[in-house]
Amino acid sequence: MGKQNRQRRAAKAKQRAAQARTSSSGGAAFWSAQQTQFSAADIANAIGAAARANMQGYPVAVKECVAELTSGTLPLRLVEQGVDLAGAEIVKRVFEYGWLPEDLYQVTRRKLDEFAVAYVVDRIAAFMRPYAPATVHPAWLDQVSELGADVWWSSEQPHMGQWAAKHILVTDEALTTVIETFSNLMTLPNQERILPLPGTVRANAPVAHHSVNEKMLSRVRALLAKAESSAFPEEAEALSAKAQELMTRHALDRVLVEADASIISIVSARRLWLETPYLDAKSLLVNVVASANRCRAIFHPAHGFVSILGDENDLDSVEILTTSLLLQATRAMIASGGHTSKTGQSRTRSFRQSFLVAYATRIGERLEHAAEATLEETHDAARLLPVLASQQKKVDQAFETMFPSTVGKRVSVSNEAGWGAGRAAADRAALSPRREEVEG
Repeated sequence: MGKQNRQRRAAKAKQRAAQARTSSSGGAAFWSAQQTQFSAADIANAIGAAARANMQGYPVAVKECVAELTSGTLPLRLVEQGVDLAGAEIVKRVFEYGWLPEDLYQVTRRKLDEFAVAYVVDRIAAFMRPYAPATVHPAWLDQVSELGADVWWSSEQPHMGQWAAKHILVTDEALTTVIETFSNLMTLPNQERILPLPGTVRANAPVAHHSVNEKMLSRVRALLAKAESSAFPEEAEALSAKAQELMTRHALDRVLVEADASIISIVSARRLWLETPYLDAKSLLVNVVASANRCRAIFHPAHGFVSILGDENDLDSVEILTTSLLLQATRAMIASGGHTSKTGQSRTRSFRQSFLVAYATRIGERLEHAAEATLEETHDAARLLPVLASQQKKVDQAFETMFPSTVGKRVSVSNEAGWGAGRAAADRAALSPRREEVEG
C-alpha cells in the first residue's frame, strides 16, 4: 500500500472515530461546550463514547477521556457512579446479544490483562444480583459459579472504587482498564442465543433432562486422566477409545430408559472455546467428537469457539472427551519436534497444522467405529435405532433453525510428513478394548 493511501485511510479512520466520540456525548470532545454541570449519566455517555472511539481505531480517546475525568473538576464518587452505569448498560446489552458469562470471560482474558478479567467477573456478578435463582437457567448459574462471580463489595459505595482499591490501582489506571474493557466488549456482534436470559425462565418451564451419572463420569475422567499422563501414544489412544465406548454404552442405556419413561428429549447448546494456534484443525477435532456422540457442531473462526448442539448428557461427553483429546494431540504434536525444508526453511507450522488435521480425521473414524460397534453389541438395537433416529432429527432441526446460513469449510493440509505423522499418532491403538477392561 502506498504512503498516500495509508495517510488517507488513517485520516478517514480518525474522522470516523471523532464522529463516534461526539455522537454519544453531544458535543466536541466528550462534553458539550455549554455544559457546566454533569450527572453520572453524562459521565457514562462520555465513557461509552471513548470506548467506542477506541474500538474504531482511535486509542488516544481513552487517554483523553481519562485525563478529563481525573482533572479534578468532577467529584470522584460521581465519576465512579458513571463508570458503574456504563458497565451495567454495556454488560446488559452484550448478554441481550446472545453472549454468556463464560464468553465474556474468554473474550476478555484473550485480549486484556488480569485486572480487566477481574472487572468483567464483577460486572457479571452485579448483573446477576437482581435475579432469583429460580428464574435463571441452570447453565447460566453454573457458568457464574465456575467464574466465582460473587458480589463481594459494599452496595453503599460505587463498585469501581472498591474494585480499584482491591487490585491496588490508582484512579487513572482503573479508568483506563475499564474503558478498554468496555471497548473490547463492544466489538461483540449479535450472536445466536443458546440460553434464555436471566429472569425469563418460568418455574414450570421444560428444561433439558440432565441426570448426570457421576459414577460413569468419574470412570471416564479416570480413563482420560491416565491417557493424558501416559508417555506412550498407543496407551493414551487405547484409553481414549475405552472412554468413548463407556460413554456410548451409557448414552444408549439412557436413551432406552428415557424412552420407556416417555421423557421428551430437549436439544441443548454449548460453546466450547479453543486456544490458538491451529484453530481450524482443533475445531475439526471438536466436530468429529461431536458427530460420534450424536451432536452437531459449528465453528466461529472470528472468535475462536465452537457451538455444539445435542442432548445435554451427550454434550457432557463431547466436552470431556474433546478437552482430553486436544491435550493429547497437542502433546504428541509438540513431541514430534520442529521441521525444516531441505533449504533450511522452517516448516514447523505447516507440519503441525497437517498433523492436527490428520489426527482429527483419523480419531473421528475410530470414534465413529467404536460407537457403531457398541451399538451392534447391544441386545436392544431394534428398539434403539428409531429412538436414536428421532433424536438425531431433533438435533438436525434445531441446528438448521439456529444456524440457517452455515457455510462448509475445508481445512487445508500442505505438509505430507505432518499428515502421515498425525494419522499414525491416531492409528496405533487397538480400537475395540475388551469389555472387562472398560468395566473394571
